[in-house]
Amino acid sequence: MDIRDIKPLAEGLIENIGKVIVGKTRPIKLAVISLFCQGHLLIEDVPGVGKTMLARSLAKTVGLSFSRIQFTPDMLPSDITGVSIFNQETRQFEFRAGPILSQIVLADEINRATPKTQAALLEAMEERQVTVDGVTHHIPSPFMVMATQNPIEYEGTFPLPEAQLDRFFMRLQIGYPTLEDEIRILDDQQFQHPIETLETVCSTEQLLEIQETIKGVYLSQAVKRYIVTLIRYTRNQAEVYLGSSPRGSIALARASQAKAAIEGRDYVLPDDVKDLAVEVLSHRIILAPAARLRDYNERDVILETLNNVAVPGGDPMRRAG
Repeated sequence: MDIRDIKPLAEGLIENIGKVIVGKTRPIKLAVISLFCQGHLLIEDVPGVGKTMLARSLAKTVGLSFSRIQFTPDMLPSDITGVSIFNQETRQFEFRAGPILSQIVLADEINRATPKTQAALLEAMEERQVTVDGVTHHIPSPFMVMATQNPIEYEGTFPLPEAQLDRFFMRLQIGYPTLEDEIRILDDQQFQHPIETLETVCSTEQLLEIQETIKGVYLSQAVKRYIVTLIRYTRNQAEVYLGSSPRGSIALARASQAKAAIEGRDYVLPDDVKDLAVEVLSHRIILAPAARLRDYNERDVILETLNNVAVPGGDPMRRAG
């Protein structure tokens, strides 16, 4: 696939999902970028703003299989991965696949599950496979986990460990709609939900081609150095206990490539990096206790980093040698 073919396909995806998630072009675009980069998405927002609908709309728009896991404190790892059941007729064990063996998986209220159950997602998210009774089962491609959590409800929840947070490609918020958008939502859902009539506008084969094509978007040495310098800066701030890992560098570079392709370019600009830094890096940073006392959050760390790291000059389209 030519890189120039990605822009119209991406615009079609964003417009189609926008029929369901009204007035939220940026969160939709970020979700599409995550899908193009084969990354997982953590949506942290209050109930009722469309987190579940975003996952369902994305799956339906691309024609992917969809499953939803409602996390609860009594959920077991086997409820996610699946189990082997003995068939008395065949006298053999048969594998009953769990909901994780789908292409778009909505992990609803992920922080309500115990750490043991949360850990069952680690192999699936990173290795794209699950192992049950010593047998490995591969997850169909493309594969994406979209997890949600409520940022204001802490009773009865288990915060995600740093190792699992780092496996999410982005963390984003959807937010409340504007007055006009909320009125439109009432109009759109008066007789039936828009998702019922949502059409597929991009095939699975096209999506797989896009995922491979964006890897070829040009990243100059200056932009690569800029990305790594940003990451390293987050590790050397007084307000930060633990900065972003090298996985953050990889994610920021890949997200910038996808954004450039969506906008019709075959090269990455520093502005692409700056525009995505908060969503890609904020959940990869652990603040020092003193920073929390001053109401200093991860977003503030990223914005300060962007303000203090010099943006590279020169022509990003110029290929070396």
